Amino acid sequence: MDDHERSRYLSVYLNDHLAGATAGRARFARSARAHRGSVVGEALGRIAGEVAQDRRVLLRWMRVLGVRPRWTLVALARAGEAVGALKPNGRLVRSSPLRTVVELEALVLGVQGKAALWGALLELGERGAPLPLEEVEALLARARRQAVELEELRRAAVRDVLAPGGPPGLG
Repeated sequence: MDDHERSRYLSVYLNDHLAGATAGRARFARSARAHRGSVVGEALGRIAGEVAQDRRVLLRWMRVLGVRPRWTLVALARAGEAVGALKPNGRLVRSSPLRTVVELEALVLGVQGKAALWGALLELGERGAPLPLEEVEALLARARRQAVELEELRRAAVRDVLAPGGPPGLG
């Protein structure tokens, strides 16, 4: 594989993650608002801020690596996230308790994808790409922490919504 082909693949890869980061930022913000005043809302609000920071870092590193953002793809991802928010989850008029379970599952998957991105960028940095390795490692650790925290919230939501007679988890 030649350098031009690698550069093209890197552009596609980073733009796909930028699109995911854009959709994730919107989903975290929307979910944090929906759960305002609860343990879930507090955690999602904090992580939403971190996700927004992560997206800015990704854009900065794309510039460093010479990758131009594909704003059309980003806009499509944002629109897709907005359409996905319309899913009723068993109710048409009111919000369903199942929505929390489904949203947390999506957020866990998004953060796991972000951790995979940071891991890939760590590999690039270790092979000479102009990326600050300590910062990449810190972002990878943060993504892993976020995934653990979200998984704990997801499991509590499953107990609350789906498990008969299970102990309350989210209060």
